[in-house]
Amino acid sequence: MELDFDYTDGQTPLDEDEKDGLLIPTIATRGELDEFEQQNIEQAVQWVLGRSFKQEMIFTEVFIKTVHRRMYGHVWKWAGKFRKTNKNIGVDKWQIPTQLKQLLDDIQFWIDNKIYLPDEIAVRFKHKLVSIHCFSNGNGRHSRLMADIIIEKIYKMPVFTWGAANLVAQGDARTRYINAIKAADAGDVAPLVVFARS
Repeated sequence: MELDFDYTDGQTPLDEDEKDGLLIPTIATRGELDEFEQQNIEQAVQWVLGRSFKQEMIFTEVFIKTVHRRMYGHVWKWAGKFRKTNKNIGVDKWQIPTQLKQLLDDIQFWIDNKIYLPDEIAVRFKHKLVSIHCFSNGNGRHSRLMADIIIEKIYKMPVFTWGAANLVAQGDARTRYINAIKAADAGDVAPLVVFARS
């Protein structure tokens, strides 16, 4: 079946090999894909909520991949595996492990030395993680869940609300989110921190 998805601003298109990784052959539209992915993500959130994670476990490549696999493993066979193609955003595919290791080292330093407030640490991690773009798809949702894990499991604070809206669908909340991401890309993370709690 030929999948022809419409992409909203900020979404990364899948190449044909990645589309071939779809595990549910009946999916034909973007809406159906979003629905199946959302069900899988909700299962991942339940898995996260029911566990405690040590800081040294969270900040590993294995954990980053495990969370992505938990979020998308029922929908995509490449879930939890680093992308094998270059995209319109993100680092070169060969740089993913190195860039991720640097980020994991950075956040340990930020936390140990209280470089930023907790919300900013989690949001800075989310922003850098999505800019690396480890996976073929789902990087935004994955990075937001990682920020939620950091703020809840490490700092014992409430998870973020992320505009209290569906950020996959085009709309005002997604526009504000994309604008906050662009501000963070330019070096001003404050709007993204504010949006995370809105």
